[in-house]
Amino acid sequence: MDLITMGYNDTVKEAFTNLAKKDEIVGRVTLEHKRMYRVWSEAGELLCEVSGKLSFQAMSREDYPAVGDWVILLPRANEGKGTITGILPRISKFSRKVAGDNTEEQIVAANVDTIFLVNSLNEDLNVRRLERYLTLTWEGGANPVIILTKADLVDNLEEKKAMVEGIAFGVPVIMVSVVEQVGIERLQEYLLPGKTVALLGSSGVGKSTLTNFLLGYEKQEVQHIRESDAKGRHTTTHREMVLLPNQAILIDTPGMRELQLWNSESGLSTSFSDIEKLGLTCRFRDCTHKAEAGCAVKRAIELGEMEEERLISYNKLLRELAYLERKQSKRAQAEEKKKWKMVNQQRKGK
Repeated sequence: MDLITMGYNDTVKEAFTNLAKKDEIVGRVTLEHKRMYRVWSEAGELLCEVSGKLSFQAMSREDYPAVGDWVILLPRANEGKGTITGILPRISKFSRKVAGDNTEEQIVAANVDTIFLVNSLNEDLNVRRLERYLTLTWEGGANPVIILTKADLVDNLEEKKAMVEGIAFGVPVIMVSVVEQVGIERLQEYLLPGKTVALLGSSGVGKSTLTNFLLGYEKQEVQHIRESDAKGRHTTTHREMVLLPNQAILIDTPGMRELQLWNSESGLSTSFSDIEKLGLTCRFRDCTHKAEAGCAVKRAIELGEMEEERLISYNKLLRELAYLERKQSKRAQAEEKKKWKMVNQQRKGK
């Protein structure tokens, strides 16, 4: 593979030139599994692991490569292997908090130009979940596009599209049906040679079906919707970057059952710009939009200009971010202690 096909550009070239050492080359991570990485490079597709130094200096999962990352590596082309010695600065990323109680970032996809937020038009359509996806997408620096799949299975298409557009200001909303090949042509303006697009969404919303169609062959297993609750079943089991026939780059991801925010303050402001703009006209500057007199947000809800559920969702995400910030503060203190412990160990070893 040549670098241009992988999405190589002047920004990546400059970063690599400034950081690389003799005999090191640049590559891009296409798959990660248990700290082993498949990497595209001019030396071919290599199976890589991180160097001992990089692993020793890593303070969190963020310091390890993710799918889509540009990395510096020492190739062993005759073995089909290599060692990753560094990660180039990320241009964009989609991150969430890892599932469970750990306060740690999980980078789902890095260096993405556009994120297709895939949702099914059937009964599983959930605008509150979409608000979360949009918040994390805006925070990560990529451009969101909402893809509403299975348009052949529902009748009230325009009604559902309007419902989604009501919480996605300025974000393109495209309804597609792979079965009837409706709306697919509108995706092509984002699927351009050298550009990277990530597919994100819950299990069974049609990501695998869409991936197979765009690839032109059955790469991902497809499972049908359960009739009992109209929910799809999990198919994709890992994040993987693939090259489409037109040289666009696609990152397919497993369905996310849990989507917790991660450092999403600015993304929240963008996703809920309608509430924050209205909040500027409230009588009190510190209005919480609950019971204060002269609240412009509550007034908009009373007039039917905004759904109360949207304000409830906004407040819920604010509380979630505040809780995360408190936990991150404690974690930062622990990491600082760990860093100085490592420094002292290195001094004693000299």
